[in-house]
Amino acid sequence: MFKYIKEQIKLIKKKDPAIKRSIEVFLYPSFKALLYYRLSHYLYLKRFYFIARYLSEKAKRKTGIEIHPGASIGKNLFIDHGSCVVIGETTIIKDNVTLLHSVTLGGTGKEKGKRHPTIGNNVFIGSGAKILGNITIGDNCKIGANAVVLKNVPNNTTVVGIPGKIVKSAD
Repeated sequence: MFKYIKEQIKLIKKKDPAIKRSIEVFLYPSFKALLYYRLSHYLYLKRFYFIARYLSEKAKRKTGIEIHPGASIGKNLFIDHGSCVVIGETTIIKDNVTLLHSVTLGGTGKEKGKRHPTIGNNVFIGSGAKILGNITIGDNCKIGANAVVLKNVPNNTTVVGIPGKIVKSAD
């Protein structure tokens, strides 16, 4: 856990130019939410579902960030500001992902089983974006602010608008 905390401090200092001292990281809601998530996810995997959900609900009330303990989150997730972020139960987030405030990684209500998105490596998701359903956002993608994405997005792509449309692709 101490190694994880040190990595988070380093990541937040790198990503947020407003931070002046390492101790400030402990004031960040995203730092707290991800600590709660790591513990609740561990408990969830051990089938302590009630305690895991209790911790995730406590984190949501304290931080405004809702991360289901069943979600799978890789290394170096950075949630900037964090208020109103929602990450659903079957969401998979790979490494080096940045989420801004009010992002939803949710379901459509029409699916069973895997019903939340998979987010690739090195993805940036702008504030207010909604990525819904069992879809995949490829590696090295950018999702614009307030975009609503309901379909798979290939690698190295930028998506904006409602509904989300590809505006830039490296392919």
